[in-house]
Amino acid sequence: MPKPESFPIEKIFVPTKQKKAIKPEIVGEIAESMLDIGQQAPISVRLDGDRLVLVEGLHRLEACKALGETTILGVLVPAELAQPKPLLSDEPRVEAERIKMARLKQLRLEKEAEASTAALRSVNATEAPRTRPTKGVRDNPKASPGRTAKSTPKTLSDWITQQKGSGGRY
Repeated sequence: MPKPESFPIEKIFVPTKQKKAIKPEIVGEIAESMLDIGQQAPISVRLDGDRLVLVEGLHRLEACKALGETTILGVLVPAELAQPKPLLSDEPRVEAERIKMARLKQLRLEKEAEASTAALRSVNATEAPRTRPTKGVRDNPKASPGRTAKSTPKTLSDWITQQKGSGGRY
């Protein structure tokens, strides 16, 4: 691991893409921390011709600038290893977004399954074949229960008596 050394801040070039990621509230927090305990973690820079290019440590660099520092602790890394890492503050947000999207997808799938089940039930209810009522039971929902739940007569005389009582013809 390379040893941290001091670099002049005005010689460090910050790529435009990284400049867009500056968050003033984070710079302020780091600046306050630097006033109390100093710079704890060095930034990473790489050589590009005669200039230094910032690889990692944008907010630390900006905090040093805000404090009026002229130099900053940093580590010189080879260009092959100089792949910028995502900001730490972005990782939890990205993970939270991924979890949120997975939950929304799950809810959508549950809602679609519920809708398709309800549609299937309604189709089955409308297409169900109509069965004929058993003999002696009327298909009249307004009829009184005493009149619709008659038993089947066992003899011819019982049948005639039942027909006379219900007003039927024999």
